[in-house]
Amino acid sequence: MTTVTRRVAPAPASINALQFPQGFTWGTATAAYQIEGAVSVDGRTPSIWDTYSHTPGRVRNGDTGDVATDHYHRWREDVAIMADLGVSAYRFSLSWPRVQPTGRGPAVQKGLDFYRALTDALLEKGIEPVVTLYHWDLPQELEDAGGWPERVTSDRFADYATLAARALGDRVKTWTTLNEPWCSAFLGYASGVHAPGRTDPVAALRAAHHLNLAHGKAVQALRAELPSRARTSITLNIHHVRALTEAAEDLDAVRRIDALANRVFTGPLLEGAYPQDLLQDTAGLTDWSFVQDGDLATIHQPLDFLGVNYYTPTLVSAATGEASHGSDGHGASEHSPWPGADRVAFHRPEGSTTAMGWAVDPSGLYDLLMRLRAEFPAMPLMITENGAAFDDYVNPEGEVSDPDRIAYLHGHLSAVQRAIVAGVDVRGYFLWSLLDNFEWGYGYSKRFGAVYVDYPTGKRIPKASARWYADVARTGTLPDREGGHQ
Repeated sequence: MTTVTRRVAPAPASINALQFPQGFTWGTATAAYQIEGAVSVDGRTPSIWDTYSHTPGRVRNGDTGDVATDHYHRWREDVAIMADLGVSAYRFSLSWPRVQPTGRGPAVQKGLDFYRALTDALLEKGIEPVVTLYHWDLPQELEDAGGWPERVTSDRFADYATLAARALGDRVKTWTTLNEPWCSAFLGYASGVHAPGRTDPVAALRAAHHLNLAHGKAVQALRAELPSRARTSITLNIHHVRALTEAAEDLDAVRRIDALANRVFTGPLLEGAYPQDLLQDTAGLTDWSFVQDGDLATIHQPLDFLGVNYYTPTLVSAATGEASHGSDGHGASEHSPWPGADRVAFHRPEGSTTAMGWAVDPSGLYDLLMRLRAEFPAMPLMITENGAAFDDYVNPEGEVSDPDRIAYLHGHLSAVQRAIVAGVDVRGYFLWSLLDNFEWGYGYSKRFGAVYVDYPTGKRIPKASARWYADVARTGTLPDREGGHQ
């Protein structure tokens, strides 16, 4: 992908500036380990996140996903909430160790029955199930055998995709192979702030390739089992990288991070090749001999759409002293998630931030969508995650008022709508997240949900933003921040 460092001017407003297209998908999203709980129920075995969260010092406050929001037992209530919100789709992930304990062998029927019942309930409410096969919960036994840095893991993933397709293919028509493989590879194996917590930059690059390969093999497996109407995709957290200044060294810092954050995936996935500058930047670490003949053809499978996750832009410069990778928004570590980019510094943008410390900047989403249209004009897009964490609380009236989240969503949905007006083929938007949940290394300290969860009791309380979003989904029109339509 060509490096983009300047903001693109918004398209002129049209007469229907607040209206989204007919048939636009309005959804919400979750991930299995973050909400399900029931980690040892009905044959489920440990994932890398079970092991990681139970390792002292890994997760804030020692939190784990053992119970999470207890969605495994309260899913009927959660489906009813979605129906009340009026969303047209629900993006959720399957727990690999719940479907196929240890990552090998036959599926466990009780695990599949859970997802069958969930999808049936969604369909009864007119909500389309959108399944993600992998949202970071690798079976621990596969990690013990080497994990994503090992080629065989991609074969295991293809077998798992086959099991899932055979079980749910008659119910689910939209499938995503991987969620944010950048996080799996570089936060999991380079900086260690995500499971499995390894800090080996070469292992991270190997993992990135084998995640790409797993995607390609899974798409082949899905298409072998699913009816022709089924759609396949992958979700990437494409970083919108900006330079601190226009100096040549800062622009080169953008290029380096863009290669590691974005083009390491979009290159093989969408163009059939790894970018040469990435190979050169990392030549001191590896010769990439783990890329075997035929791999790129396997990875480069046709997709029905590309999932795009966006939260905040990334601001970088050339490092004048020690690199400040700890300011990149992905968690503190002495080890960088950016192999071969040790001379890059990360900066906190000016302006308001979320509870994660992430800058609120909808222009980054607009610019990103315009970039994707320019580089991959034939590829339909779906915003598969966008949202914000704030310090929500229940007021004395038993309500949760979250005006900052409403403002965040208003700005980012406006950016999506402007991109559509400018000609970007965006098919839908999934709010992250349906529920407050286990936020990975931050435990339960960060609340992204449209629905507040009282963790001691499990009680669900829709926030003001949930009602606001329901209005948008119902009308297909962007209301003003106070909730009324313009």
